[in-house]
Amino acid sequence: MLSPIEEIITDMADSDKPLLNSSLVGLSNIIPEDLNFLKEVWPTIKPERRRQIVSRLVEFAEDNFELDFDSIFKNRLSDQDAEVRSKALEGLWENEEPSLINTLIALMEQDNSKLVQAMAATGLGKFAMLAEQQRLRPAYTSKIYQSLLAVVNDRIKPIEVKRRALEAIAPLDSPEVEKAIGEAYRSSNHRLRVSSIYAMGKNGNPSWLSILLDEAGSPDPEIRYEVVRACGELGDEEAVPNLIELATDPDVEVQLAAIEALGYIGGTEAKNFLEQCLDDPNETVQQATEQVLEDLLAEGKDSPPF
Repeated sequence: MLSPIEEIITDMADSDKPLLNSSLVGLSNIIPEDLNFLKEVWPTIKPERRRQIVSRLVEFAEDNFELDFDSIFKNRLSDQDAEVRSKALEGLWENEEPSLINTLIALMEQDNSKLVQAMAATGLGKFAMLAEQQRLRPAYTSKIYQSLLAVVNDRIKPIEVKRRALEAIAPLDSPEVEKAIGEAYRSSNHRLRVSSIYAMGKNGNPSWLSILLDEAGSPDPEIRYEVVRACGELGDEEAVPNLIELATDPDVEVQLAAIEALGYIGGTEAKNFLEQCLDDPNETVQQATEQVLEDLLAEGKDSPPF
Protein backbone atom coordinates (compact mmCIF):
# COMPACT_ATOMS: atom_id res chain seq x y z
CA MET A 1 0.00 0.00 0.00
CA LEU A 2 1.33 3.43 -0.97
CA SER A 3 1.94 6.13 1.60
CA PRO A 4 0.11 9.47 1.17
CA ILE A 5 3.25 11.08 -0.32
CA GLU A 6 3.81 8.11 -2.64
CA GLU A 7 0.24 8.56 -3.87
CA ILE A 8 0.94 12.23 -4.54
CA ILE A 9 4.08 11.29 -6.48
CA THR A 10 2.23 8.65 -8.48
CA ASP A 11 -0.51 11.10 -9.46
CA MET A 12 2.09 13.78 -10.17
CA ALA A 13 3.83 11.44 -12.61
CA ASP A 14 0.64 10.93 -14.63
CA SER A 15 0.55 13.64 -17.28
CA ASP A 16 -3.13 12.96 -17.88
CA LYS A 17 -3.95 14.20 -14.39
CA PRO A 18 -3.91 17.87 -13.36
CA LEU A 19 -0.89 19.08 -11.40
CA LEU A 20 -2.54 20.14 -8.15
CA ASN A 21 -0.84 22.80 -6.06
CA SER A 22 -2.26 21.33 -2.87
CA SER A 23 -0.59 18.02 -3.65
CA LEU A 24 2.77 19.50 -4.61
CA VAL A 25 2.95 21.43 -1.35
CA GLY A 26 2.84 18.06 0.39
CA LEU A 27 6.34 17.34 -0.96
CA SER A 28 7.82 19.93 1.40
CA ASN A 29 10.35 18.44 3.86
CA ILE A 30 10.10 15.09 2.11
CA ILE A 31 11.55 12.20 4.14
CA PRO A 32 14.34 10.00 2.66
CA GLU A 33 12.05 7.02 1.98
CA ASP A 34 9.63 9.11 -0.05
CA LEU A 35 12.51 10.85 -1.82
CA ASN A 36 13.80 7.44 -2.89
CA PHE A 37 10.37 6.62 -4.28
CA LEU A 38 10.41 9.91 -6.19
CA LYS A 39 13.83 9.00 -7.63
CA GLU A 40 12.41 5.70 -8.90
CA VAL A 41 9.34 7.30 -10.46
CA TRP A 42 11.01 10.42 -11.88
CA PRO A 43 12.49 8.85 -15.05
CA THR A 44 8.98 7.77 -16.09
CA ILE A 45 7.68 11.36 -16.03
CA LYS A 46 7.58 13.20 -19.34
CA PRO A 47 10.17 16.02 -19.68
CA GLU A 48 7.62 18.84 -19.94
CA ARG A 49 5.84 17.57 -16.84
CA ARG A 50 9.15 17.39 -14.94
CA ARG A 51 9.84 21.02 -15.84
CA GLN A 52 6.39 22.06 -14.65
CA ILE A 53 6.85 20.26 -11.35
CA VAL A 54 10.21 21.80 -10.52
CA SER A 55 9.13 25.28 -11.68
CA ARG A 56 6.04 25.10 -9.50
CA LEU A 57 8.09 23.98 -6.48
CA VAL A 58 10.47 26.93 -6.99
CA GLU A 59 7.50 29.32 -7.05
CA PHE A 60 6.06 27.83 -3.87
CA ALA A 61 9.40 28.09 -2.06
CA GLU A 62 9.76 31.74 -3.10
CA ASP A 63 6.25 32.59 -1.89
CA ASN A 64 6.44 30.72 1.43
CA PHE A 65 9.73 30.41 3.29
CA GLU A 66 8.28 27.64 5.47
CA LEU A 67 8.15 25.29 2.48
CA ASP A 68 11.35 23.31 1.93
CA PHE A 69 11.96 21.41 -1.29
CA ASP A 70 15.76 21.52 -1.14
CA SER A 71 16.11 17.73 -1.00
CA ILE A 72 14.23 17.48 -4.29
CA PHE A 73 16.15 20.37 -5.87
CA LYS A 74 19.51 18.84 -4.92
CA ASN A 75 18.42 15.49 -6.32
CA ARG A 76 17.38 17.11 -9.62
CA LEU A 77 20.78 18.70 -10.23
CA SER A 78 21.61 15.47 -12.04
CA ASP A 79 18.46 15.51 -14.17
CA GLN A 80 18.93 14.70 -17.86
CA ASP A 81 17.02 17.85 -18.80
CA ALA A 82 19.02 21.11 -18.66
CA GLU A 83 15.95 23.21 -17.92
CA VAL A 84 15.14 21.05 -14.90
CA ARG A 85 18.75 21.34 -13.66
CA SER A 86 18.63 25.11 -14.13
CA LYS A 87 15.35 25.42 -12.22
CA ALA A 88 16.71 23.22 -9.44
CA LEU A 89 19.67 25.56 -9.10
CA GLU A 90 17.26 28.48 -8.87
CA GLY A 91 15.39 26.68 -6.13
CA LEU A 92 18.58 26.31 -4.10
CA TRP A 93 19.42 30.01 -4.20
CA GLU A 94 18.87 30.48 -0.44
CA ASN A 95 20.70 27.30 0.51
CA GLU A 96 24.07 28.00 2.19
CA GLU A 97 25.17 24.43 2.87
CA PRO A 98 28.90 24.13 2.02
CA SER A 99 28.21 20.62 0.75
CA LEU A 100 26.76 22.28 -2.36
CA ILE A 101 30.04 23.94 -3.31
CA ASN A 102 31.66 20.96 -5.04
CA THR A 103 28.46 20.24 -6.96
CA LEU A 104 28.18 23.84 -8.14
CA ILE A 105 31.81 23.87 -9.24
CA ALA A 106 31.33 20.64 -11.18
CA LEU A 107 28.22 21.99 -12.92
CA MET A 108 29.94 25.26 -13.77
CA GLU A 109 32.97 23.51 -15.21
CA GLN A 110 31.47 20.43 -16.84
CA ASP A 111 27.75 20.72 -17.55
CA ASN A 112 26.83 20.48 -21.23
CA SER A 113 24.43 23.42 -20.93
CA LYS A 114 25.85 26.94 -20.81
CA LEU A 115 22.67 28.05 -19.02
CA VAL A 116 23.33 25.55 -16.22
CA GLN A 117 27.01 26.53 -16.12
CA ALA A 118 26.04 30.20 -15.74
CA MET A 119 23.45 29.44 -13.06
CA ALA A 120 25.99 27.38 -11.14
CA ALA A 121 28.50 30.24 -11.31
CA THR A 122 25.86 32.60 -9.95
CA GLY A 123 25.15 30.14 -7.16
CA LEU A 124 28.83 30.17 -6.20
CA GLY A 125 28.60 33.94 -5.78
CA LYS A 126 26.59 33.44 -2.61
CA PHE A 127 29.38 31.30 -1.19
CA ALA A 128 32.02 33.81 -2.32
CA MET A 129 30.19 36.42 -0.24
CA LEU A 130 30.18 34.05 2.75
CA ALA A 131 33.89 33.44 2.22
CA GLU A 132 34.62 37.17 2.18
CA GLN A 133 32.72 37.43 5.46
CA GLN A 134 34.95 34.63 6.81
CA ARG A 135 31.96 32.36 7.28
CA LEU A 136 33.51 29.51 5.28
CA ARG A 137 36.51 27.32 5.97
CA PRO A 138 39.67 28.48 4.15
CA ALA A 139 39.74 25.29 2.07
CA TYR A 140 36.30 26.11 0.64
CA THR A 141 37.29 29.72 0.02
CA SER A 142 40.38 28.65 -1.90
CA LYS A 143 38.42 26.16 -4.00
CA ILE A 144 35.75 28.72 -4.89
CA TYR A 145 38.33 31.36 -5.73
CA GLN A 146 40.45 29.11 -7.93
CA SER A 147 37.47 27.66 -9.79
CA LEU A 148 35.78 30.97 -10.51
CA LEU A 149 39.02 32.68 -11.53
CA ALA A 150 39.83 29.83 -13.91
CA VAL A 151 36.45 30.27 -15.62
CA VAL A 152 36.85 34.05 -15.82
CA ASN A 153 40.22 33.59 -17.53
CA ASP A 154 39.09 30.73 -19.77
CA ARG A 155 38.95 32.03 -23.35
CA ILE A 156 36.84 29.08 -24.49
CA LYS A 157 34.04 29.45 -21.96
CA PRO A 158 30.85 31.13 -23.23
CA ILE A 159 30.58 34.82 -22.39
CA GLU A 160 27.46 34.27 -20.30
CA VAL A 161 29.34 31.83 -18.06
CA LYS A 162 32.42 34.05 -17.82
CA ARG A 163 30.41 37.11 -16.84
CA ARG A 164 28.49 35.25 -14.15
CA ALA A 165 31.75 33.88 -12.79
CA LEU A 166 33.15 37.42 -12.71
CA GLU A 167 30.10 38.68 -10.82
CA ALA A 168 30.39 35.75 -8.41
CA ILE A 169 34.08 36.19 -7.62
CA ALA A 170 33.85 39.97 -7.23
CA PRO A 171 33.47 40.03 -3.41
CA LEU A 172 36.76 38.20 -2.93
CA ASP A 173 39.52 40.70 -2.26
CA SER A 174 42.59 40.03 -4.40
CA PRO A 175 44.67 41.78 -7.09
CA GLU A 176 43.69 39.05 -9.56
CA VAL A 177 40.00 39.77 -9.05
CA GLU A 178 40.52 43.52 -9.50
CA LYS A 179 42.56 42.83 -12.63
CA ALA A 180 39.77 40.63 -14.04
CA ILE A 181 37.16 43.31 -13.35
CA GLY A 182 39.31 45.94 -15.05
CA GLU A 183 39.92 43.76 -18.10
CA ALA A 184 36.21 43.03 -18.43
CA TYR A 185 35.47 46.77 -18.22
CA ARG A 186 37.90 47.46 -21.04
CA SER A 187 36.43 44.65 -23.13
CA SER A 188 34.62 45.34 -26.37
CA ASN A 189 31.91 42.89 -25.29
CA HIS A 190 28.89 44.78 -23.98
CA ARG A 191 27.70 42.02 -21.63
CA LEU A 192 31.14 41.72 -20.03
CA ARG A 193 31.27 45.48 -19.50
CA VAL A 194 27.86 45.45 -17.82
CA SER A 195 29.00 42.65 -15.52
CA SER A 196 32.24 44.46 -14.75
CA ILE A 197 30.29 47.45 -13.42
CA TYR A 198 28.10 45.17 -11.34
CA ALA A 199 31.29 43.52 -10.04
CA MET A 200 32.80 46.88 -9.06
CA GLY A 201 30.02 47.36 -6.55
CA LYS A 202 30.32 43.85 -5.15
CA ASN A 203 34.10 44.20 -4.95
CA GLY A 204 33.76 47.24 -2.72
CA ASN A 205 37.08 48.86 -3.60
CA PRO A 206 36.65 52.69 -3.44
CA SER A 207 39.01 53.04 -6.40
CA TRP A 208 36.16 51.99 -8.73
CA LEU A 209 34.12 55.09 -7.88
CA SER A 210 35.74 57.36 -10.48
CA ILE A 211 34.87 54.90 -13.26
CA LEU A 212 31.32 54.57 -11.99
CA LEU A 213 30.80 58.32 -11.90
CA ASP A 214 32.15 58.60 -15.45
CA GLU A 215 29.70 55.92 -16.59
CA ALA A 216 26.77 57.60 -14.84
CA GLY A 217 26.27 59.61 -18.02
CA SER A 218 26.29 56.57 -20.30
CA PRO A 219 23.62 56.58 -23.04
CA ASP A 220 22.98 52.91 -22.23
CA PRO A 221 20.27 52.48 -19.55
CA GLU A 222 21.61 49.04 -18.64
CA ILE A 223 25.00 50.58 -17.83
CA ARG A 224 23.38 53.42 -15.86
CA TYR A 225 21.33 50.91 -13.89
CA GLU A 226 24.40 48.91 -12.87
CA VAL A 227 26.26 52.14 -12.03
CA VAL A 228 23.48 53.11 -9.64
CA ARG A 229 23.52 49.71 -7.94
CA ALA A 230 27.31 49.72 -7.67
CA CYS A 231 27.36 53.22 -6.18
CA GLY A 232 24.85 52.07 -3.60
CA GLU A 233 27.08 49.12 -2.75
CA LEU A 234 30.14 51.37 -2.33
CA GLY A 235 28.16 53.73 -0.12
CA ASP A 236 30.29 56.79 -0.83
CA GLU A 237 28.55 60.17 -0.41
CA GLU A 238 30.62 61.52 -3.31
CA ALA A 239 28.19 59.65 -5.59
CA VAL A 240 25.11 61.43 -4.19
CA PRO A 241 24.95 64.29 -6.77
CA ASN A 242 25.15 61.77 -9.64
CA LEU A 243 22.53 59.58 -8.02
CA ILE A 244 20.21 62.55 -7.56
CA GLU A 245 20.49 63.22 -11.28
CA LEU A 246 19.83 59.56 -12.08
CA ALA A 247 16.82 59.58 -9.76
CA THR A 248 15.08 61.58 -12.50
CA ASP A 249 16.32 59.26 -15.25
CA PRO A 250 13.91 58.63 -18.16
CA ASP A 251 14.30 54.89 -17.48
CA VAL A 252 12.08 54.07 -14.49
CA GLU A 253 14.24 51.13 -13.37
CA VAL A 254 17.28 53.39 -13.20
CA GLN A 255 15.22 55.99 -11.38
CA LEU A 256 13.96 53.57 -8.72
CA ALA A 257 17.39 52.02 -8.25
CA ALA A 258 18.88 55.49 -7.74
CA ILE A 259 16.31 56.25 -5.05
CA GLU A 260 17.21 53.02 -3.26
CA ALA A 261 20.92 53.77 -3.54
CA LEU A 262 20.41 57.25 -2.08
CA GLY A 263 18.56 55.68 0.82
CA TYR A 264 21.38 53.30 1.50
CA ILE A 265 24.09 55.98 1.35
CA GLY A 266 22.07 58.46 3.38
CA GLY A 267 23.30 61.86 4.50
CA THR A 268 21.59 65.24 4.55
CA GLU A 269 21.75 65.91 0.81
CA ALA A 270 20.29 62.50 -0.08
CA LYS A 271 17.57 62.74 2.58
CA ASN A 272 16.49 66.21 1.49
CA PHE A 273 16.17 65.08 -2.11
CA LEU A 274 14.24 61.96 -1.16
CA GLU A 275 11.75 64.03 0.81
CA GLN A 276 11.14 66.06 -2.36
CA CYS A 277 10.47 62.80 -4.24
CA LEU A 278 7.44 62.22 -2.02
CA ASP A 279 5.67 64.79 -4.22
CA ASP A 280 6.63 63.06 -7.46
CA PRO A 281 3.59 62.64 -9.78
CA ASN A 282 4.55 59.00 -10.34
CA GLU A 283 2.87 56.90 -7.65
CA THR A 284 5.49 54.15 -7.99
CA VAL A 285 8.24 56.67 -7.26
CA GLN A 286 6.29 57.98 -4.26
CA GLN A 287 5.87 54.49 -2.81
CA ALA A 288 9.52 53.57 -3.39
CA THR A 289 10.64 56.80 -1.73
CA GLU A 290 8.38 56.25 1.28
CA GLN A 291 9.90 52.81 1.81
CA VAL A 292 13.45 54.12 1.45
CA LEU A 293 12.84 56.91 3.96
CA GLU A 294 11.39 54.39 6.40
CA ASP A 295 14.54 52.30 5.96
CA LEU A 296 16.68 55.36 6.62
CA LEU A 297 15.01 55.72 10.01
CA ALA A 298 15.37 52.03 10.80
CA GLU A 299 18.20 50.92 13.05
CA GLY A 300 20.81 48.29 12.27
CA LYS A 301 20.52 48.21 8.48
CA ASP A 302 23.77 46.61 7.29
CA SER A 303 23.22 45.56 3.70
CA PRO A 304 22.26 47.35 0.49
CA PRO A 305 18.62 47.09 -0.66
CA PHE A 306 19.60 45.22 -3.84
